[in-house]
Amino acid sequence: MEWIKILPPLVAVAIVLWKREVILALVLSIFTSEFLLGGSLFQKTPTLPNQIFEGGLATLDRITNVFADPGNTRILIFSVMVGALLAYMRQSGGVTALVKSIINKGFAKNERQVTLITTFTGIVVFIESNLSVLTAGILSRGLYDKFKMSRAKLAYIIDSTSAPICILILLNAWGAYVLALLNSYEFEQSSVEILWGTIPFNFYAIITLAIVFYSGITGKYYGPLAKSESKVEISSVEEKIESSKPRYMLVPLAVMVFGMVGFMFWTGNGDMAAGSGSKSVFYSTAMACVVAYFMMLTSGNFKHTQLVKIGFEGMSELLPLVAIVLLSLALGASLKLLGTGIYISQLVGDFLPLYLIAPMIFIVGGVIAFSTGTSWGTFAILIPIGVPIIQVMGLPPSLILAAILGGGVFGDHCSPISDTTAVSAIASGCDLLEHVKTQLPYALTAGGITVLMYLVVGLIIL
Repeated sequence: MEWIKILPPLVAVAIVLWKREVILALVLSIFTSEFLLGGSLFQKTPTLPNQIFEGGLATLDRITNVFADPGNTRILIFSVMVGALLAYMRQSGGVTALVKSIINKGFAKNERQVTLITTFTGIVVFIESNLSVLTAGILSRGLYDKFKMSRAKLAYIIDSTSAPICILILLNAWGAYVLALLNSYEFEQSSVEILWGTIPFNFYAIITLAIVFYSGITGKYYGPLAKSESKVEISSVEEKIESSKPRYMLVPLAVMVFGMVGFMFWTGNGDMAAGSGSKSVFYSTAMACVVAYFMMLTSGNFKHTQLVKIGFEGMSELLPLVAIVLLSLALGASLKLLGTGIYISQLVGDFLPLYLIAPMIFIVGGVIAFSTGTSWGTFAILIPIGVPIIQVMGLPPSLILAAILGGGVFGDHCSPISDTTAVSAIASGCDLLEHVKTQLPYALTAGGITVLMYLVVGLIIL
């Protein structure tokens, strides 16, 4: 009966495909997981009504318990505050002014330049994936609307840039997290050397970035994303906002970006790699909101009551997506207790040829991340399984670790229950399911090429 552990993510995917309703899918998936954790299917004489009732109560408790983790709470509050920040930037006229300024100075003359601006912004802000997504998304939304480019394309670019660049550069919370997982094992090389050695082997991240650049430079897209090109999502509110000065957008944005860097050093006691990503992005976003508020207040064009109303209206716009983030975190915690990820990883088996281990670990990592909606959770599951394989079979540590890291990001890109996917939709102003549908063909393409690359490398060096 171990196979039932994969039932909750299957329920989520089935409901999403059937009803196109993410929140319902997540709630039912959490309920399924909690129902199984209650052990009702293993009892000889189960009382189904009681088990269903208890499963419903456990589902509510699981969602509530998300707030027991300060890191989760900060992520949720930060996601709500982003709505207020976006509203301040928009209502101040700063977004409109910046778009006009960029176009007038010749930095964005066409769709290609707009796409490349977005891509390079996401790459430069490599400190934290959510910060990368937010910065590139906030900066580019107005440009995409001006050139009648779809928000789905923007969501794809910022999502497919942020995590790959974070897992390649590694001078960030991602690198610190993976190092923490590796430090409990003994290798001939240091953990840092092994981690840096993953860069040339992290084929999924490299290929994904290459596809983003190719699409941006050539303007060629395929699948549902190509058909979404004609969709422009400019609200009537945005159309009526008069231009002011670019600083009303740039200053709060700079406060958020540089504040993130500063708080990473501060929370890490001088070591940025040891800093807390959730604290830093939370603190920096709060500071940016305060700065935007006082800039608008001192301009003389807004009163305190107006600004409070603008802030709460901005927050309310993001509540559906914040609810998705909340439910995703709850589902991840429930699936961890159920052991879904560990069960999937065990399906790899112990009798694979050496050259198949890296591609299979990549695939399993993708399945786990897709099922649980978390790349970091996938790393935590697979590294303790992958390291003994490395040590017993004498495999190159950096190659196997790269397959684990790449698989986690790959599955995260495909998953409709990923919090990163939801944040990308928030930053771009794109419908979540539209984003998942349009990004999926690109993730699968990069994933397929990656499997072939690991197969070839395995045949050559193993």
